[in-house]
Amino acid sequence: MTRARVIVNGGTMKKKSTSGTVPNARNMRVAYFCMEIGLRAEIPTYAGGLGILSGDVLRSSADLELGVIGITLLYKKGYFRQRINEEGNQTEEEVSWNPEDYLELLPQKITVTIEGREVLVQAWLYRLQGVTGHINPVIFLDTDLSENRSDDRAITHCLYGGDYTYRLAQEIVLGIGGVRMLEALSCTHIHKYHMNEGHSALLTLELYRRFELYTNPLARVRRRCVFTTHTPVASGHDQFSRDFVLRIAGSAIPEAIKNEVFTDNALNMTRLGLQMSEYFNGVAKKHGEISRQMFPGYQIESITNGMHAGFWASAAFCKLFDKYLPGWAADPYSLRYVLSIPGQELWRAHMDSKTNLIGHVNKAHNAQMDAEVFTIGFARRATAYKRGVMLFSDTEWLKQIARKFRGIQIIYAGSAHPKDYEGKALIKQVIQKMREVKDAIRVCYIENYDINVAKLLVGGVDLWLNTPIRPQEASGTSGMKAALNGIPHFSVLDGWWLEGHIENVTGWSIGPHPDQLQGDVDKEDFEDMYNKLEYIILPIFYNQRDEWIRIMRHSIAINGSFFNTHRMVQQYVLNAYFQ
Repeated sequence: MTRARVIVNGGTMKKKSTSGTVPNARNMRVAYFCMEIGLRAEIPTYAGGLGILSGDVLRSSADLELGVIGITLLYKKGYFRQRINEEGNQTEEEVSWNPEDYLELLPQKITVTIEGREVLVQAWLYRLQGVTGHINPVIFLDTDLSENRSDDRAITHCLYGGDYTYRLAQEIVLGIGGVRMLEALSCTHIHKYHMNEGHSALLTLELYRRFELYTNPLARVRRRCVFTTHTPVASGHDQFSRDFVLRIAGSAIPEAIKNEVFTDNALNMTRLGLQMSEYFNGVAKKHGEISRQMFPGYQIESITNGMHAGFWASAAFCKLFDKYLPGWAADPYSLRYVLSIPGQELWRAHMDSKTNLIGHVNKAHNAQMDAEVFTIGFARRATAYKRGVMLFSDTEWLKQIARKFRGIQIIYAGSAHPKDYEGKALIKQVIQKMREVKDAIRVCYIENYDINVAKLLVGGVDLWLNTPIRPQEASGTSGMKAALNGIPHFSVLDGWWLEGHIENVTGWSIGPHPDQLQGDVDKEDFEDMYNKLEYIILPIFYNQRDEWIRIMRHSIAINGSFFNTHRMVQQYVLNAYFQ
């Protein structure tokens, strides 16, 4: 069997010393691979929802004392820092951070082969501690070593940067390098390799090489692999031509399974993950259905995403839950008992969180907002299918609604991929529309949306808005985080909201059910959105405080208690990890 060449060099230690071992290495049973993992804003190794979800999954795994080790890449230049000028144009700046401030450099090194040359890979360790004190490791792979040539040193510099060669090189480091590094770190009892999206699917080829001298090696690999797909959009699945793959990664592809690797003369990373796994799933019930249509022949299950309750509850709600629901962070299902918390205390916690948000927005952006005014939050990646400008479809109608009551405030956040010029144009359009309504509505677009900004928003607005084109929202987790903090969801029926929506109980729908679409759907959606704001939502908020608190309670009790990563991880344990 082919084995990785392992190099141990204790002399490479930098600021933080280490024993060269990872905590509980031999007790790790699941290796969780993801292109991005978001643990904290100061470690900018995430771009958005996929990375935030991965961080939450790993937090819950540590809380539940499950032996799960995370594997990702170390991006020394991060994703990017978003800047928006007066005209609404997004520009990108490199992120500067020092891994030594948060991570431990490990002495073990391995090699991978890219375009026929050996590339050295080192690892950094983050110790992720759960609520019981249990520690799980998260490993960040890094090619920025002096022994590598300059373009190889840069492989792990930027998240989602560069061309196809850069992307495939990163996926070689993540998938193949990740498996080799696990062995080097003495994580030799891995029971399941979980690929969170297709970026890491090349790990299956490395596993195959380890079993190729045994009987039925393909079956052995499949028994050890779990694959999760996150996108219902074809363009979201990495695909490379056969000739290109053979040039960049040819030595990694066992001759015996080339027919498994290539379909229609190309490597589709999602199809590879499906082909080489025993269990595969989408991230909401509807998304599982869409994924089965996209990839016929595979019985793709669904495990609906969640959020880590202990991490995303605002400080005020943490204090409130601690008072009335001790142990809620370890057992988020107990949040269903929030129905017994006095309404005025629930409202006070919300207003404390809202005051915190409004104070930040006023200080950072001179927004001149008022904590007593109804505030809508919208924070998503700026891309066409999320329809970020839909709230401003008829600015005169929107201003009329605001003047009819005691006002509306709107807070936006979200960045576009540097090469998504349509997404950048949408940001500019939103900001132009904000100028059209500012005489009647206070508005703010917060730049550089990160974990810290997200925690303020999902804890402090009054209503969470979501407007995707059906059925392109695989799941969505920002609305789950808002629901945890008692913020009702107002959304198109797609993704998780098809499961969490109860009209006038946990929030409100926008437009028709996806099974009843016909005619001008955009027009029907925005008219329904405005009508519900004018005749249902704002009247309840301003005139029926007890009714609003009832909806807040049910948002927490029904959705906060269920759409969390503790439940999600437990489903993976039962359905995928330890069958």
